[in-house]
Amino acid sequence: MNRPEKILKAAAFVSMLAFAALLRAQSPLHLTEANYDESKAGTFTLPDPLLLANGATVQDSNDWTDNRRPQILKLYEGYIYGSSPKWRNMIDKVWDADANAFGGKALRKQINLEFYNYNHAGNNNPTNNLVFHVLLYTPAAATNRVPVFLCLSFSPNYSAVNDTNVAVYPVWNHKTDTLEMPTNIQRGLSKIWPIEKIIGRGYGIALVDYNDIEPDLPDGSGILHGVRSLYFKPGQTNTDADEWGAISAWAWGASRVMDYLEIDRAVDAHRVIMVGHSRLGKTALWAGAEDPRFAMVIASCSGEMGAALARRDHGETVTSMCKNFPYQFCPNFLDYSNNIGDLPVDSHMLISLIAPRPLFLNTGSEDRWSDPRGEFEAAIAAAPVYRLFGKESVATNLPPDVSTNGSGSLLKSSVLETYKMPPPDAPVMRDVGFQIHRGGHDVLPEDWDDFLDFADLHFYGKQPVQ
Repeated sequence: MNRPEKILKAAAFVSMLAFAALLRAQSPLHLTEANYDESKAGTFTLPDPLLLANGATVQDSNDWTDNRRPQILKLYEGYIYGSSPKWRNMIDKVWDADANAFGGKALRKQINLEFYNYNHAGNNNPTNNLVFHVLLYTPAAATNRVPVFLCLSFSPNYSAVNDTNVAVYPVWNHKTDTLEMPTNIQRGLSKIWPIEKIIGRGYGIALVDYNDIEPDLPDGSGILHGVRSLYFKPGQTNTDADEWGAISAWAWGASRVMDYLEIDRAVDAHRVIMVGHSRLGKTALWAGAEDPRFAMVIASCSGEMGAALARRDHGETVTSMCKNFPYQFCPNFLDYSNNIGDLPVDSHMLISLIAPRPLFLNTGSEDRWSDPRGEFEAAIAAAPVYRLFGKESVATNLPPDVSTNGSGSLLKSSVLETYKMPPPDAPVMRDVGFQIHRGGHDVLPEDWDDFLDFADLHFYGKQPVQ
């Protein structure tokens, strides 16, 4: 989570693209203050995901689904990411469909999803609307509906892929606080999305720039220009204490793209995979937790308040997030800046909300700030919930006191630290998958081989080639 990444280089486009690249990783502003010594990561006991609010223990998967899961979801809504409103009808416009993309390998669709101000007088006033630009590629030769990776991107579609037929549209200029047409178009600047590889494996990919949903501005003013502002009452300029922060807004936007994918005849809507990296890795996890329509979640380098345990003092912390990125969370979250032990949840519970669906955690060997070890331990601590459904997390050799009657000693840091992480480039492929690529805070081209293998395993029963 949150390391500076390669700044996109584009002459006259530098204002927008450099800003977007900066946002792509939540840069540690005080790296020297971070702890990277495992012996100083602290001792802790995690809250039990299998302990109901009334003190009883979850008995089975039905008890989890009907009773405990809603309790944990409500805790995340009230104290971490904030609750989002029920969606209203959107207008979807498919204005481009071309089966000759990438030399005839892909069917390209460009879709505009339009949203309007829901609380001001004069609904459907075009001066108060918001547009998500969705770019969808599916295999041109497909005869059946295909699974699709739904990916939140850090850049506009026309710069994210090398396709000159992708439309250019206005993007947010943080200096002028307006949407402006770029003057110098750069194509294929992002290497994260290997379109032809994905298409060649029989999958589709849908891209949307998260800034379409809400501009990611360091001072938090993006709230005034994104989807949250559409729900403001007259005179309102911020959310209430338990209402959606930016991460929740971006996740809400991903679910609206899912609404469209459900009606696209090229898409197998029962096999849509939610994908995000860094702060968008957190977003992918929260979207998957909130929206069970996502059949699988892939979270890359999501780190603190994503998949990494907050109670572990390693790399980024709750304190630094509250200081540097408060707008990403609901205001209630700030109360825990210096009281991390009082958090009613931790990341193993976020992972548990995705159960029994497959989850793949992608980390980097050099991304200490995002705490790969903390993500690994969280995945282990979520194992008792997955086991309720007959599923397995990254570790199968759980302590003997772990059963369907509780998480037992697996909640203790002294037990979690005894589990050995896999070496780099040796992905664990279970119901919760985990890998450490050689490198830092990034999605590497070879990571997609693992993402595709993981999807093949769970959708088609294909074992990865060793």
